[in-house]
Amino acid sequence: MTQLFTQVQLGRYDLKNRLVMAPMTRSRANFDGTPGDLAAEYYAQRASVGLIVTEGTQPSDDGQGYLTTPGIYTDAHVAGWKKVTSAVHAEGGHIFFQLMHAGRMSHPDNTPHHRQGVAPSAIAPGTGMFTAKGMQDIPAPRALTTEEVHQTVADFRFAARRAIEAGADGVEIHGANAYLIQQFLAPSANTRTDEYGGSIENRARFAIEVAAAIAEEIGADRTAIRLSPGTTMWGIDEGAEGPDLYRYLVGELDKLGLAYLHIMHQGNEPLLADIRKLWSSTLVLNRPGRPRDQIGADVAAGLAELEAYGQMVLANPDFVVRLKSGASMNEADRNTYFGGSAQGYVDYPTLSAATA
Repeated sequence: MTQLFTQVQLGRYDLKNRLVMAPMTRSRANFDGTPGDLAAEYYAQRASVGLIVTEGTQPSDDGQGYLTTPGIYTDAHVAGWKKVTSAVHAEGGHIFFQLMHAGRMSHPDNTPHHRQGVAPSAIAPGTGMFTAKGMQDIPAPRALTTEEVHQTVADFRFAARRAIEAGADGVEIHGANAYLIQQFLAPSANTRTDEYGGSIENRARFAIEVAAAIAEEIGADRTAIRLSPGTTMWGIDEGAEGPDLYRYLVGELDKLGLAYLHIMHQGNEPLLADIRKLWSSTLVLNRPGRPRDQIGADVAAGLAELEAYGQMVLANPDFVVRLKSGASMNEADRNTYFGGSAQGYVDYPTLSAATA
């Protein structure tokens, strides 16, 4: 585990350790998408990890899916996020914004313009979503026109520029967890007949174009992407071609020289080994539910340069100190994950506070 606490280069930055705070939706932004009053405190509390990746942040009105998630495309968003980045940097941390377009995982009641969600094809995900009126079925989305796909790439580019204006060290593209980019990858969500549908190359095109546009806008060494090969949630099925699709996609993304690739691992070890061979830059690995005694195993084995953790960092602002000392960890309170205010957000105790 000691290797986790060594410095590592990531893009243009030297990180103080190899631990990453994984992106986690908290739904505590203002209704206009500006980060909430406590966001700066929340992220700064956790700045002892080598890298913070923020909660999913929409690049446009169409990109929002859930209630009170933050955006990064208006002046108000930029001003709100500047408070966050300043607080993290004051603690010696680094922070990448995760750019997340929810695609069909959206409800009109949750978005600023109250319009139908957009997606590769007009196929509903077959699940519900929490809204201000309670749980509601997610309606079928509207299929993006080819020109609208191009505009969505431009929206990602613009949001990346705004993130840098807000003080972000870089951006991570959310290409995982059944949201828009993975919807393009999966035949169950993408039945298009234009250049964005059909073959592996066509279904991977949108992800590659988004990454290339952002890399051109802010620099490849400040651009990253997260993928979750094999995810089957919310109607996503990548089919038998799934592993080959990711081999192709990772190989093409590698040509861009991005800062890192973040894999949310679903258990296909042969595919992970192939991705490790295909990816020549930094690899961040997230294994959901990894037990504490396995922390550091992927770095030690050479499978990844960094490891990402979610719930344990959420519940332990001093996650790094607790790991180093072998101290027990706070348990995360699932009832306070989404929405609310300070409780379950900025009030988890640190070891120093407990001692005092």
